[in-house]
Amino acid sequence: MPVLDEQLIPVFDEVVSRNPGETEFHQAVREVLESLGPVVAKHPEYADGEVIRRLCEPERQIIFRVPWVDDAGRVQLNRGFRVEFNSALGPYKGGLRFHPTVYLGIVKFLGFEQIFKNSLTGMPIGGGKGGSDFDPKGRSDAEVMRFCQSFMTELYRHIGEYTDVPAGDIGVGGREIGYLFGQYKRITNVYESGVLTGKGLTWGGSLVRTEATGYGTVFFVNEMLSTGGDSFDGKRAVVSGSGNVAIYAIEKVHQLGGRVIACSDSDGYVVEESGIDLDLLKEVKEERRGRLADYAQRRGSSACYSANGSIWSVPCDIALPCATQNELNGTDAKQLVANGCQIVAEGANMPATPEAIDVLRASGVRFAPGKAANAGGVATSALEMQQNASRDSWTFEYTEERLEKIMRSIHRRCLETADEYGATGDYVVGANIAGFTQVADAMLALGII
Repeated sequence: MPVLDEQLIPVFDEVVSRNPGETEFHQAVREVLESLGPVVAKHPEYADGEVIRRLCEPERQIIFRVPWVDDAGRVQLNRGFRVEFNSALGPYKGGLRFHPTVYLGIVKFLGFEQIFKNSLTGMPIGGGKGGSDFDPKGRSDAEVMRFCQSFMTELYRHIGEYTDVPAGDIGVGGREIGYLFGQYKRITNVYESGVLTGKGLTWGGSLVRTEATGYGTVFFVNEMLSTGGDSFDGKRAVVSGSGNVAIYAIEKVHQLGGRVIACSDSDGYVVEESGIDLDLLKEVKEERRGRLADYAQRRGSSACYSANGSIWSVPCDIALPCATQNELNGTDAKQLVANGCQIVAEGANMPATPEAIDVLRASGVRFAPGKAANAGGVATSALEMQQNASRDSWTFEYTEERLEKIMRSIHRRCLETADEYGATGDYVVGANIAGFTQVADAMLALGII
């Protein structure tokens, strides 16, 4: 594990002591702090002003109960969260996650990551995150609607287009955003399009927003390949997950000439050497909310489904973890290295464990952290906010072009910053420092905030 600069050890120790038991948050903070030693050496004002210490403390943490009634008439109770982490660059911006694993530590890790991700986009947005331990899986549309309405009945007082702009994440798609927006409009009596992103195209949404995180990750990898004089042509890729991010990462890999041969869900993974059938995958996962086992059954002998083992055992040139945090561990990373994997790029938030990252970097595998590689989603959310503010609607082609330019810019900033601080080619160092310095400079300019 990389060693922390001695000036940053007390900062990390304080984060751990002030946030007991929040292991994901500790992990996210340490991963950033490990890169900042050269920064505080070159710019002592960051350490002297304790801006790093302040940056690790959320500006606001909101926790509330969410009572709702299920289809059987029973009262159910969940917990809601919104962590408004940092607004130095603009209104808080970050998704809502509905999943049984959600607790304050998860939301804080996601919000902390969001600060730097949003900074890297170059857009005027701060960092925040939210969600609930509610599980939409297996619930009827009516139950999901009642939960979302109850959730928004508290959340509405904390958000706004100039204050905090939530979006979707795991468990929160177009259906959930619709119910949330409807309740916000009902309570406030204002059609404030910019208060939520990920909206439907007929009521303020943006083309490419659905595809943006997956597309953006692949655009970033394409830049990594191009830097080395290579391309996706003929490359075998493995993509974990089979939700929104994974589906559109698969789509863009195929468009750029690569072949995705495996994807997964929480029950298992499927391998298809001829390439994943994207149309069928969308039908099973998006239209029917089905499982990969159903996909494999429909594909017959061409697809091999496994409920055991790891998707990372499948030999590939490029690995895109697009499911959830800490899904790729040290053992998985060693297997990827042994199988000749060249690039790993995080489509999800912090899907690689610290041990996995150490293994990949030490072995010469080019590794792109999520705060850089999966920033396309929030970048396109910011583009949606622009369209809402101007009462405009852009074409798919124009919006995708804007997204690709943003991902190229992030890639360039990562490499230039890594080179400036003596870590040529290290995307982790480049992303952390480039994201941090922009936020830190704004905080210093605004005074003690």
